[in-house]
Amino acid sequence: MSLPATTDPVQTKAWAALTDHQQKTTADLRTWFEADPTRADKLSFTAADLYVDLSKNLITEETLTLLTQLADEVNLEERRNAMFAGERINVTEDRAVLHTALRRPAGMEPKLVVDGQDVDADVHEVLAKIYDFADRVRSGEWVGITGKRIETVVNIGIGGSDLGPVMVYEALKPYAQPGLTARFISNIDPTDAAETVKDLDPETTLFIVASKTFGTLETLTNARVCREWLLTSLREAGALEGKDEKDAVAAHFVAVSTALDKVEAFGINPENAFGFWNWVGGRYSVDSAIGTPLAIVLGPEVFEQFLAGFHAMDEHFRTTPLAENVPALMGLLNIWNVNFLGAETHAVLPYDQYLHRFPAYLQQLTMESNGKSVRADGKPVTTATGEVFWGEPGTNGQHAFYQLIHQGTRLIPADFIAFANPVHATRDGEQDVHELFLANFFAQTKALAFGKTADEVRAEGTAEEIVPARVFSGNRPTTSIMAAQLTPAVLGQLIALYEHITFVQGIVWGIDSFDQWGVELGKQLALQLAPAVGGDREVLAQQDSSTQGLIGYYLDQRK
Repeated sequence: MSLPATTDPVQTKAWAALTDHQQKTTADLRTWFEADPTRADKLSFTAADLYVDLSKNLITEETLTLLTQLADEVNLEERRNAMFAGERINVTEDRAVLHTALRRPAGMEPKLVVDGQDVDADVHEVLAKIYDFADRVRSGEWVGITGKRIETVVNIGIGGSDLGPVMVYEALKPYAQPGLTARFISNIDPTDAAETVKDLDPETTLFIVASKTFGTLETLTNARVCREWLLTSLREAGALEGKDEKDAVAAHFVAVSTALDKVEAFGINPENAFGFWNWVGGRYSVDSAIGTPLAIVLGPEVFEQFLAGFHAMDEHFRTTPLAENVPALMGLLNIWNVNFLGAETHAVLPYDQYLHRFPAYLQQLTMESNGKSVRADGKPVTTATGEVFWGEPGTNGQHAFYQLIHQGTRLIPADFIAFANPVHATRDGEQDVHELFLANFFAQTKALAFGKTADEVRAEGTAEEIVPARVFSGNRPTTSIMAAQLTPAVLGQLIALYEHITFVQGIVWGIDSFDQWGVELGKQLALQLAPAVGGDREVLAQQDSSTQGLIGYYLDQRK
């Protein structure tokens, strides 16, 4: 398959039609709903186990028709198919993009073969190795240097090697094996490692060092710090008497990496290294070996359900016509909001405390993918790209920033996420607490859509001089995403949904959503500046005046 040339969206007929459509359309959700009682039915869709209501967005059926025409003109379906087939759509790194292969079930036909390699066989070989190891830890077969079973798994990684596992662990905590917990270290700030391990028992702690190249500065620094903590703590406890320190490291450290020589040099048995491939980007890797701590703490069966959820959404995205394809429609809606309505940020508001890390996870997924100013063909982009994603769980956000969403001067599209059945069914007297919680979920999208007029405010007896402050304009766009319950499969579906939304936007904008060169310069400069921070005055003198001043202040103040 050969990819069609990158299309400048601004030059398409659909873009011109959308521009004209936006200029002629005055958003009025109250009127639109009153005029069409079937609006919600027409604009609500299912994707696997998710129910998605797009009706409170600032769109008409014509808007969606024009957006799908835009998708056709930028060859969205052809490029989607190329991704699933293993074409090298990551053009700046000349790589395939095959995170979808990580969740293909065993035996799926036709087999996925890329460059002569049986990708399905490779994926399931690694999964089997991970599951075998997970079962050994969970059963107590794998023990620490003193023979005690593992009680805490500490994942050391950063970026996609941290954000995904943290988010999923927090989301699926009810599924964790009793007596087995996970912790996570990512920041090179010494506080992160110190606070994470300070109350742990080294004899029952297992570290997973997650770095594909085993060269990530933050991860390897933290791994060495944790190795020293382990050995020092074991020595102080007298647990290493008559034992080899190398055996202690091998019993308490494993790796997610393909650099087996570096893994072995660190002290980890290469047999206990779990690999993945260069066609898996970090922010798309939680369902790869990066998920090893999840397979251990949650169990292989739960991890399989998680993967099945991803695959269900993959199949929806791969096979559903665009007019009913939820990831495609939501991605195109984001294009409408950013490029035609002027939105610059996008709120994700999960009404489930277990999803409290989901917005942070989406920040990397979306902003590292689509925060680009150069197209895949090397030319400058011709329109705005990459919203700022952010959010907090409801109802906390209601008491923090919803004021700006409701009555501020900025248009902030928001995704509201909720589940019909809680993990912890609770009553406050006669009140079902989850019902009260979801009443807030339903009320917020209604208030944002329809607002409150001056006459409605006056009818409540409000003093005239206060009326303007209590008016809500409405017409604030929201998408509601619901499912019966937050299960491993549903979580996989949610993650895959946003992966594909991100892909759709990148295709429309003509950018490469799978590289991340923007993270490199700062890392390079940090290594160059390290000698100056260590007191090398010659290196310091080579810096700009601001950097000299800041480092100089640090050197003066450091005790």
